[in-house]
Amino acid sequence: MAGARLGPAQSGKTGDESFIGKIRLGVASYSFHKFDRAHVIEFMKQLDTPYLNVKDVNDHLPMRPPEATDAAVKAYRAAGITLMTAGVIYFAKPDEADIREKFEYVKRAKIPLIAGSPTREVLPMMEPFVKEYDIKLAIHNHGPEDKEWPSPLDILKVIEPMDHRIGLCIDVGHTARTGTDPVEAIKKAGHRLYDVHIKDLADLKVKESQVAVGEGKMPIRGIFEALHEIGYGGIVDLEYEIHEDDPLPGMMKSFAYMRKVIAEMK
Repeated sequence: MAGARLGPAQSGKTGDESFIGKIRLGVASYSFHKFDRAHVIEFMKQLDTPYLNVKDVNDHLPMRPPEATDAAVKAYRAAGITLMTAGVIYFAKPDEADIREKFEYVKRAKIPLIAGSPTREVLPMMEPFVKEYDIKLAIHNHGPEDKEWPSPLDILKVIEPMDHRIGLCIDVGHTARTGTDPVEAIKKAGHRLYDVHIKDLADLKVKESQVAVGEGKMPIRGIFEALHEIGYGGIVDLEYEIHEDDPLPGMMKSFAYMRKVIAEMK
């Protein structure tokens, strides 16, 4: 779609639904890990997006007891927030009961996608569960410190023969820190890309150099162009891991920059 972004009042939709193609902006709730659910809901309203990648942190989406999960889902729905992804959820042990509990949790919340981090040992055990529950698994890479999945390319090599519901959650910051170009990683992932965590870095090798999106060296425009090129239909979730006591100002800057980039795409 060419031309400027329509505002919510013009389009009759929430802001991001009028963006080029199907690209939509959301938030990883870990950005608000020091805040409770009520604050998450209020911050989402200020960011003008309904799309949330929610994590079992603080009281954002508790896994136990089931009643707490249900209460959280009810609160988000009442606020007009759509739970798009659960996670990151870790699958650290080859234990079917542990895997099933986590899939039941996501099913209970009626979330269609897990951003997950299974070990290489556990990954083969995940395939029967994605088939049984019909819930997609997007494996999240965590950069050079991650002994399992540093780069999205490490994941692609393994999942290629697996069920199509197993794909990628590309974290562009962690990807860049491995020396992998996130733009090329997106293109190579293609239809197996189910989720994106976006952030910006002042130094593409240093995790602690995160800045508001648009203020660093990450190829943000190229990332969105690559997403458009592959016909990406998922969410681009801002994962803002700095200024944890007051993240909203930097997140609002990040959203403003990303919306400008997307609106200018021809």
